[in-house]
Amino acid sequence: MQTEKDSVSLDRNDDEEVSTVGTRKQIDRSGPLNFTDELARTVLDSLSAHIAIIDENGVILETNTAWRHYAIQSGMPEAYDGKGVNYLAVCDATTGEDAADAAAVAKGIRKVITGDLKEFLYDYPCHSEDGRHWYYMRAIRMSGRGPIRVVVSHEEITALKLAEEALRQSQEDLFEQKQSLEETNIALKVLLKQREEDKYELEKKVLTNVKDLVLPYVEKLKNARLKPKEKTLVEIIENHLDDVISPLLQSFANANILLTPQEMQVASLVKDGKTSKEIANILNVAETTVNFHRKNLRKKFGLTHQSSNLRSYLLSISS
Repeated sequence: MQTEKDSVSLDRNDDEEVSTVGTRKQIDRSGPLNFTDELARTVLDSLSAHIAIIDENGVILETNTAWRHYAIQSGMPEAYDGKGVNYLAVCDATTGEDAADAAAVAKGIRKVITGDLKEFLYDYPCHSEDGRHWYYMRAIRMSGRGPIRVVVSHEEITALKLAEEALRQSQEDLFEQKQSLEETNIALKVLLKQREEDKYELEKKVLTNVKDLVLPYVEKLKNARLKPKEKTLVEIIENHLDDVISPLLQSFANANILLTPQEMQVASLVKDGKTSKEIANILNVAETTVNFHRKNLRKKFGLTHQSSNLRSYLLSISS
């Protein structure tokens, strides 16, 4: 943007101004800034950022309405405009918890003044009694020939910072929940494993007790001289006992408890897919003996009245 005669251009890429007769001349920036152009003043004062223009020593030459309002809200007199105050000196003199931020800002602005940095950016907290606030500070040199001028602006970014905090807190909460779920999952796995082990031990104990404390007496009763009615009762007991223990034979390890050594051999060969004839040849016994053992296996596994294939069942409890 260009200004009228004897005023300063705000366009940093234009070192000249247009006179009222259309001629151009170099802008003189040797003196203080003079925003006499109404549009330039209006634009500067319309910006929400707090803006000050300083010289090479850090002295404030011009401020906008937002800068002045913030200063007044912070306790400065109504007519205060900040002109003539050395901004760098104020930063250097800052003490307390804001000292580190003030020192970083002063250092950055000095690098812009010397040309070591083209632009300096910095965000910092500035909390007050009415709540927490954060600002985004930007310092950049005005281009062109003449005395050094640096535009310093402060834009409030409190809403952005609060959103970032909320997002970070949400991520932390999600991470904690994830950790808690993982720990709970591990604990459940341990409990389930312990439950399976306890279940196996209980089944093993029941089967062992049945084998050692019950079945021998059932066999004695079956071999005793009993009346037909008594034999029927013994068969009922044996069948019901098979119904009780067959669900416990859901693993080959448990089956080993109740099976005889030869039944275990036959079961293993059946599981491998061998026929009764092949098993008879391998064990050097009659095929009828193998069929007898197969029948006993089906009975002990509770498959007597089912169409389930013995080999398929043995494979299922071995996996």
